[in-house]
Amino acid sequence: MSTRVLTGITTTGTLHLGNYVGALRPAIAASQAPDVESFFFMADYHALIKCDDPDRVEASRMQIAATWLAAGLDTQRALLFRQSDVPEVCELTWLLTCVTAKGQMNRAHAYKAAVDAAVAAGEEPDSNVTMGLYSYPILMAADILLYNAHRVPVGKDQVQHIEMARDVAQRFNHLYGQDFFVLPEAEVEAEMELLPGLDGRKMSKSYDNVVPLFEGGAEALRNAVAKIVTDSRGPGEPKEPEGTALIQIFDAFATPTERAQMRAELRAGLAWGEAKQRLVAQIEKELGPMRARYAELMADPERIEAELQRGAERARAIARPLLARLREAVGLRRSRVLPGQAAAPAPKAATPPLVKQYREADGQFYVKLTQGDEVLALSPGFASGRDGAQWLAALKAGEAVALAQQGDAAALAAALATLREQDAEREKAKAAKAG
Repeated sequence: MSTRVLTGITTTGTLHLGNYVGALRPAIAASQAPDVESFFFMADYHALIKCDDPDRVEASRMQIAATWLAAGLDTQRALLFRQSDVPEVCELTWLLTCVTAKGQMNRAHAYKAAVDAAVAAGEEPDSNVTMGLYSYPILMAADILLYNAHRVPVGKDQVQHIEMARDVAQRFNHLYGQDFFVLPEAEVEAEMELLPGLDGRKMSKSYDNVVPLFEGGAEALRNAVAKIVTDSRGPGEPKEPEGTALIQIFDAFATPTERAQMRAELRAGLAWGEAKQRLVAQIEKELGPMRARYAELMADPERIEAELQRGAERARAIARPLLARLREAVGLRRSRVLPGQAAAPAPKAATPPLVKQYREADGQFYVKLTQGDEVLALSPGFASGRDGAQWLAALKAGEAVALAQQGDAAALAAALATLREQDAEREKAKAAKAG
């Protein structure tokens, strides 16, 4: 059985070098394992919680999708899609919301941080809390449980949300008596926290210390690397490479041999400026071709859209059957006989119409069309049976004929239609026999 691994990225900005080294590159490598089924999605519903700029959300969705594709994600193996293209996640969110305790949501880190910030500013505790922020962990649980992901790579700050998803899944399974959901495991990516930014702190846009991945091209990369903080030792002076931001970023793109050589040259007096140029060249070897593919993709949005729609259809093919089972489990079913109630009796089969030809005591021939106990049509008297047969043929053909008695007009029309069908079947059988 394959292992399902799910990764989501919120669409509120572009990706930087830390995202690539810590998340994209290892995730793409892991997706190539034969026993792994990988799901990568743009968390654009989540983006609405923290961003009310629609143009930024739109641009970020396309940029992040293009980045995954340019970085080498094989969409024949892995699923790449937008969260909002799978509406089943919203329905599952509501089903999970209905079994989630408010007290559990009160303990969510993001909510508590927003409350603490408001109180510190002298405001009402919930003054800056939307229901999107408050319910964020339930939507995240739905993202994971909709595909029954086994593993979810996250940073340490997201581990609590995986634990919440497990709790919600267990409660739903218990309430409705089946193991609908796999209990996901958090896979903490330690490397995500190791790549430093320009100032040595964790690379983060909130610190404004990032190295751009593709945006701005090679020039933006050179400008960012030039800002990496180093010590004041000049050219020719020995330098200690260990622990520096420059060498940690270099290591993320170098082989063991290249790492050893760079350290040796810095200890021998290599200038920081020269070391930074070598770092740019080292990064460019890996990212240069990807950046070219990224530019091609960004110039062809329809190609990106086609990939995302294919991924969404594959994701929905997995989501729909699960949602159908969940709807059945919670009682959102098609109308049916309820337990303890008798089923309605099956309708009786309609009695076929019947033609009777007979001679009365007055010597006249009559034709009567009946259905069950009802007389639908009664002819006037005829001198011969042949005349009666001609009258019946005219009645079937819809011609105006004399009637001694007529029942319900709609029932008569239906009966005549049945008779015509019977005549046609007999003629067809005769023709087949003759042939």
